[in-house]
Amino acid sequence: MVIYRDEYRLYNFGPTHPFSPLRLEMLTSLLEALGVWRPPLAPPEATREEVLTVHSERLVRRVEAASRGEKVADLEHYGLGTGDTPVFPGMDRAARILVGGTLEGARRMLAGEKRVLQLGGGLHHAQYDRASGFCVYNDLSVAIRHLTRAGLKVAYLDIDVHHGDGVQWIHYEEAEVLTLSLHESGRYLFPGTGHIHELGRGAGLGRKLNLPLEPFTEDGSYLEVFQALVPWALEAFRPDVLVVQAGADAHYQDPLADLLLTTRAYEALFRLILEYAEAYAGGRVLLTLGGGYSLDATVRVWTLLYHLFHGLPLPERLPEGWLRAWEERLGAPLTPTLHDPEGPYPEIPRRAEIAERNRLTLRRLLELAAPHLVD
Repeated sequence: MVIYRDEYRLYNFGPTHPFSPLRLEMLTSLLEALGVWRPPLAPPEATREEVLTVHSERLVRRVEAASRGEKVADLEHYGLGTGDTPVFPGMDRAARILVGGTLEGARRMLAGEKRVLQLGGGLHHAQYDRASGFCVYNDLSVAIRHLTRAGLKVAYLDIDVHHGDGVQWIHYEEAEVLTLSLHESGRYLFPGTGHIHELGRGAGLGRKLNLPLEPFTEDGSYLEVFQALVPWALEAFRPDVLVVQAGADAHYQDPLADLLLTTRAYEALFRLILEYAEAYAGGRVLLTLGGGYSLDATVRVWTLLYHLFHGLPLPERLPEGWLRAWEERLGAPLTPTLHDPEGPYPEIPRRAEIAERNRLTLRRLLELAAPHLVD
């Protein structure tokens, strides 16, 4: 099942903001041009009460007031009106539409659906009491809370290049939620969190796992530590459902971060995630989108995801008409193939050292987490 509605593009911080609705317009138009677009389920927008299952009343009131154009003196205290998360008319409804898509995915899973792809959302930085990092409301946590209130154990996997801090902190003390985030180290990158000692508190201790990676981590090192950590954690936790934030900003083209994944790595990651859902979560997986700020790379990564989700063969070249139309509109060339070209960036001189540092971080994380997560 695929969930999407065109109103997702109302979540729009302006023409110069990196979190651009053009990503979704390009993605859906490419899937149509490839002849694989299937009519999606159009979800209802989330209600105010549903947003309040994870956010404070005072935050929601301020989002509503700012959306109406009212002057609010303490907006920045709540993460609004900043360069990252500027205010725009209708922001509350636009955010609730995205929340509604991910929440509908959770509802469908409770009704028996096994695989759901939400072509939007992934707003993982939004906190209980604060908007942050392009994220007004946390659609992922609203969906996770809906699932846990129905009695399910949820494993949340975040492959966005930025730490999934909002989801982690909202569920930090909850035993029924395992969070797994692989991201560029917070020593170098927003939001500055996601260290290995952030393991949870109280009943959630040992169930909040972070693997901060070195800048310039490449495909081989990323996949090595991913395959060592994720199945180990899922086997120990045994979730009822896997919720995945599939951000595309760890790609080497992304302008906001420093990891060097290629589309070959993303293909491998998506195949592994679907395999892990079968092996450890009864086949139940809810996927959302997330970050991704190179239009060229992000659209190709999510096109890969769409094809693999449906079990479709991967095309080699992108349609010429689609390429010409978007190159003219963007005023920039686009990669003509679904996968990146071979040798897309210069040799990294510290490759072996970076890979060894990532292995060391993984070993330290496993040593810290094992006494709490493994019975």
